[in-house]
Amino acid sequence: MKEFRISTDIREMDITLIHDYLSKQSYWAKGRSKEEVMKSMDNAICFAVFEGKEQIGFARLVTDYVVFGWLMDVFVIDEHKSKGAGRFLMDYIMNLPELREVNKFGLRTKDAHDFYRKYGFHKISEPETWMQKIR
Repeated sequence: MKEFRISTDIREMDITLIHDYLSKQSYWAKGRSKEEVMKSMDNAICFAVFEGKEQIGFARLVTDYVVFGWLMDVFVIDEHKSKGAGRFLMDYIMNLPELREVNKFGLRTKDAHDFYRKYGFHKISEPETWMQKIR
């Protein structure tokens, strides 16, 4: 089994790696500027997964610690996929003591539904009650 480690210290995270992945490789954040990535990180709980000293993945969560948490920008770089890093990252986030009281978690994905179902995620019940505003 690989030796993974999680850090929530933004100072330890590879901002260039995170920005490059989000803005160039992800389908959800193409073109996001480095400044936007940094601002989004400053306003969320960020999680970096490391193998040794190399950062190989990332996620961020916005929450009020009671009612809701929104999980975003989750990725493991391609050459490290299918080695357990994503499971390690999600296990860490979903088992954080300070998130135990959070009532609902949300996320959006185009291609990882089976992965997130293992953590209790499912289609939104009563989608007719949800609204959004897109700028």
